[in-house]
Amino acid sequence: MDKSRALQTPKRESSRLGSLLRMLLPSATAFFTGGCIMILALVASRLIARSVGSSLYTWTSIVGVVLAGISIGNYLGGRIADRYHARRALAVLFGLASAACIGIVVANNLVGDWTWLWRLSWPGHVFLHVVLVLLLPAALLGAVNPIAAKTALDQGLTTGRTIGSIYAWAAAGAVVGTLLAGLFLIVTFGSTAIIWFLGAALLAMALLYWISCWAMYLWAMVFVALATMGVAGDEWAREAGTAALLRERPDPNVVYEAQTRHGHVAVRRIAERPDTRAFVQDKLTRSEMALGDATHLRSFYQRVCAGLTHGLSGNKKNPSMLVLGAGGYALPRYLRATWPASRLEVVEIDPGVTKAATEAFGLDESAALVTIRMDARGYVNRLLKGKRTGKAAQRYDFIYEDTLDDYAVPFPLVTKEFNDKIAGLLADDGVYMVHLMDTPKEGRLLGAVVNTARETFPHVYVIVGQADVQVPGGASVVVAAKREFDPQAILEGPSGHLRFSVLSRSQIDDLRKRCGGVVLTDDYAPVGNLLAPVVRHSAPEILARKCFDKAKELQRGNRYESSIQWYRQALDLDPVMAVDAYEQIGLMYVAWDKPEKAADAFRDAIRVFDEGKGRRTAIGSVHMNLGILLGRMDKLKEGKGQLAKAVDAFRIELDENPNLVVVWEQLGDTSAALGDFQGASDAFDKAAALEPRNPSHYQKLARALEFQRRYDEAVAVVRKHVELMKEQGRRDVVAQLTQYIDVLKYNKVKHAR
Repeated sequence: MDKSRALQTPKRESSRLGSLLRMLLPSATAFFTGGCIMILALVASRLIARSVGSSLYTWTSIVGVVLAGISIGNYLGGRIADRYHARRALAVLFGLASAACIGIVVANNLVGDWTWLWRLSWPGHVFLHVVLVLLLPAALLGAVNPIAAKTALDQGLTTGRTIGSIYAWAAAGAVVGTLLAGLFLIVTFGSTAIIWFLGAALLAMALLYWISCWAMYLWAMVFVALATMGVAGDEWAREAGTAALLRERPDPNVVYEAQTRHGHVAVRRIAERPDTRAFVQDKLTRSEMALGDATHLRSFYQRVCAGLTHGLSGNKKNPSMLVLGAGGYALPRYLRATWPASRLEVVEIDPGVTKAATEAFGLDESAALVTIRMDARGYVNRLLKGKRTGKAAQRYDFIYEDTLDDYAVPFPLVTKEFNDKIAGLLADDGVYMVHLMDTPKEGRLLGAVVNTARETFPHVYVIVGQADVQVPGGASVVVAAKREFDPQAILEGPSGHLRFSVLSRSQIDDLRKRCGGVVLTDDYAPVGNLLAPVVRHSAPEILARKCFDKAKELQRGNRYESSIQWYRQALDLDPVMAVDAYEQIGLMYVAWDKPEKAADAFRDAIRVFDEGKGRRTAIGSVHMNLGILLGRMDKLKEGKGQLAKAVDAFRIELDENPNLVVVWEQLGDTSAALGDFQGASDAFDKAAALEPRNPSHYQKLARALEFQRRYDEAVAVVRKHVELMKEQGRRDVVAQLTQYIDVLKYNKVKHAR
């Protein structure tokens, strides 16, 4: 009996070893496929977010489409396994999946430019975008597991254990792929490079399964050629890849971009005089800043925060401040420049944001800016933990929250529990300011945030831009405090030109009702649903921007009629773009020699601005263009009136930001046209100081001084112009300027007699 058992033991061990070896390849295939599916889903979500953001709609669509693709693939894979040779079928599927990886890049670049897609409802647009990008690769990879299971079953293994093992390995691969992509791959290599790498890995699997298939080797050669066009750094590769939609169309205004753990960050140049740049996360512009000038803010939210901080700091020379979310560091840099000795802490979880600000905005991290690399709530908890252990907790005079956007609101930062923690960190006269992308037009999230804030703070105010009151995607600032004050009076002081509205008590009560009386808590915070109207509104806004960009492209090509049609589409879709659109239409009618229509367009721009329907803050250039045009039409009195309004508008703009060299130049030109050569020379002198390498400033300044008979000053200016031209090697211009100096000296003598 013992001898019989001893003989059976080696046979059982041999059988188990054989079963393990027979399961090795199918299990490895399932593991690999599961990992690929999750890596592709995560990476594709990053690509898709650049077009449609990372909202609840986006993630719902991605999860649903991937699961749908896997389901379709499982069904088709089962049928394929019953009809075709398993190994060859797997080879074909892996080969097609490698092609589908390329399809992800191409489809995402192509679909993002389809203007008709932006006309759908926002949920439908996001869902269809995700379907077109992700469904096919998910289905192809989903078809692998049933065939892998069939290859194992064909070797005589038990049915239940075999199928369970295959799907367990697939799930394990999905777990590993998720962790690998989220913790390492995306940050290290970037989204597009990972997709190309996966395509190569899938192609390698196809060759392993059918090594003698000549078609696979042919596809491998094509894949290598496409990959070279898609990722190589040579100029010809970039041009060919862009033409083949294997790369995003390059934006010449992007001066910096990178993939971080938390999204795609980019810095775009939006103006050159001065060099002004915008910080963009995924698709949302978080802040704008003129390079080298931290003392002037451009965004509505930041200007409100700055105005309230000035007005409420009182006699405090060094208020303590906490900024939750760097937002490109525009606000923190302003606060540091204005209160250099104050305590200022910036909580920013994404080091990529700090790196972008350092490389593209010239941020000096050592310049007394303390950046804490933590989640905002985690840092607040840490501060309060020290307070509970008996340590003297730091209390802040001002806390600013800039972590929320119109696509994703981290709910732990808007709940009552979080507000209670913030109140514990605020001084008795401290103020808490929250930036929201929502306005009274819809106001569901705004109402919920106000409701929640009033559970903690006795005084809550809501400040919106005048142009944004009826626009769901506009900016709002919720201000919460333990003391009462008048934000209207404060903001009308140092920020006298800020266009804003403070919501009345009845408007706030209406907001609170509109959200259904919701109070956000850690247990119940449906921020995604409350934010849905704002997200839906972004579709026509983005489409309007695309129409505007298309119109600009046509305008540069002198295709005025088509350009005007696109501009009109833009302003119909998004009325806040009306001022810019009407101005450009007017300029084209001027170039088209249709002065009456041009004047009507300029008047429409002024009307829209006066009605407060546009987000544009400056109207001086429109008044200037209309004044010049009316002068050419012999409507001199009306033209001078418009030029005078232009001067007033330019001075308001320069009062807010005296470093706008273009506006100083426009002010000089307009003042000269009105015969105010003193004002013109002062303006051109400022422009020359800001832009000393621009010869046109010296030329205009000298002429303005000449008209005032200030010949010695004019000669001094021309000599500066001469030195500049010598440095640039412009000998012909130097000769002309030398003659001009002689003319000025002659005129001085002539008028002295």
